[in-house]
Amino acid sequence: MQELKYFQHYPENIQDQVRQLITNNQLQTYFRRKYPAGHQLQSQQGLYQYSTEIKQRFLKNAPRLNSVSFNKHTDMVKGTLGTHTHQQRVHGKKLKARYDIALNNQLKYAPEAILRALIVHELAHFKHAEHNKAFYNLCCHMEPDYHQLELDLRLFIVLDEQALNFYKIQ
Repeated sequence: MQELKYFQHYPENIQDQVRQLITNNQLQTYFRRKYPAGHQLQSQQGLYQYSTEIKQRFLKNAPRLNSVSFNKHTDMVKGTLGTHTHQQRVHGKKLKARYDIALNNQLKYAPEAILRALIVHELAHFKHAEHNKAFYNLCCHMEPDYHQLELDLRLFIVLDEQALNFYKIQ
């Protein structure tokens, strides 16, 4: 039986469905039907504006987002799809804070919904450091279909690993 390293915490019936998609070579078909086109956010400015709009809608009182970028140094295969950093520095008598999000460069070639799910995930870390119930409740508040999109994000990793990512050529 095929090991599904990105789906180990999912129920067995979900793992069986994933296994069937992969072994029957239906993963690309699944994505073509569900997400026919990739997102159009190729510039850092566009990605920052997109992320800021989500933040402003759901996390109005959270500190300002300083930057959002695609980062070629994060490794999607090792599980680092996105990172959030929060740095505080003292400048004179003022405390300056920076909030940055870096997304895996391979997500430049993904459906918009998948990208949104990851941005929602990283923004939720502004309020909750741990992946706990409150964290996932906030994710679902910002993106009601979050759990399905998180599963699809994992499927996207497999699609990319198998060199089947057709969004790269659009």
